[in-house]
Amino acid sequence: MSLTENVIAKLEGLAERQEELTRLLSDPEIANDRNQFIELGREYSELEPLTSQYRRYQKLISDLEDATALSSDTDREIQALAEDDIASLDVEIEHIGHSIQELLLPQDPNDASNIFLEIRAGTGGDEAALFSGDLFRMYLRWAESKGWHVEILNDRPGDHGGFKEVISRIRGNQVYSHMKFESGAHRVQRVPETESQGRLHTSACTVAIIPEVNEIEEVAIDKSELRVDTFRSSGAGGQHVNKTDSAVRLTHIPSGIVVECQDERSQHKNRAKALTLLQSKLLDAARHEQQLAQSEQRKSLVGSGDRSERIRTYNFPQGRLTDHRINLTLYKLDEVMEGHLDQIVEPLTQEHRTDELRKLSERETS
Repeated sequence: MSLTENVIAKLEGLAERQEELTRLLSDPEIANDRNQFIELGREYSELEPLTSQYRRYQKLISDLEDATALSSDTDREIQALAEDDIASLDVEIEHIGHSIQELLLPQDPNDASNIFLEIRAGTGGDEAALFSGDLFRMYLRWAESKGWHVEILNDRPGDHGGFKEVISRIRGNQVYSHMKFESGAHRVQRVPETESQGRLHTSACTVAIIPEVNEIEEVAIDKSELRVDTFRSSGAGGQHVNKTDSAVRLTHIPSGIVVECQDERSQHKNRAKALTLLQSKLLDAARHEQQLAQSEQRKSLVGSGDRSERIRTYNFPQGRLTDHRINLTLYKLDEVMEGHLDQIVEPLTQEHRTDELRKLSERETS
């Protein structure tokens, strides 16, 4: 595929940036600044796959132009060779154009994250709890095949086996990128072992895949967002009564948080203590906001757990698995339940990338 003018302009800008990075990385002054050198080196490495593909694309386009010119030569043999070259080059250009488009797709910032896997029994009573256990075992085996580490954080066993709820942490390489499409309601259709009449039951479980966020280590405080008030410390009086405005009140204007400190006789020390207290309060507020965001994300991921809401159906009598988002049906249910999930996850990932490419193409041509 030939790239659009907008895409080429973007690639030219990235190629120029890489050339600038090459110059910067050879600057002795920058080489002596370890942090800056590492940061610029990381940016260079991120650009390299894309710019090298673009250089290859430019070479192919140049070769195509030459072959097209030769295709009108009066010598029939040269014409034939040129036409063969054109056909071959068209295929290569199509392939590398797709590669470039994929490299241009924005990366999910959570793809490299570890995850929290939460499975809860929905409608279906004991059978839903049993299926929650089956799903957890399926993910456990898949994680083992990937070399990931699974740690159970909390569980509530079902009355007759399985789990009413199980929460685990999974650590490893690119865990979220592999598991992020598993969130939602999973529906199971099978005959329970306790069913004497052999009737088919439908139950549901919910799965939530939540990326593990980095611990918030500190919250930067902009001095321009602080109002500082000083006043005299209150006290019992006597020889140590404070005759100066050593007490400090800090107001963080964006959040409205107010802290005071008057323990020390020195305004400088009171201010330092107040800043520490303010930092702690802002950090606590940030963590609370993070927890609320995760809670909202969890709700949006799993739905209600009702039978009618589902991303996937596991039909045991027919050995059939259906992913309703991409209309994928596999008659390999036993394999999947043993942890062979790549055959579902890879089509889901490809469908997502195709959709993102379509959106990117529409933006570039609009």
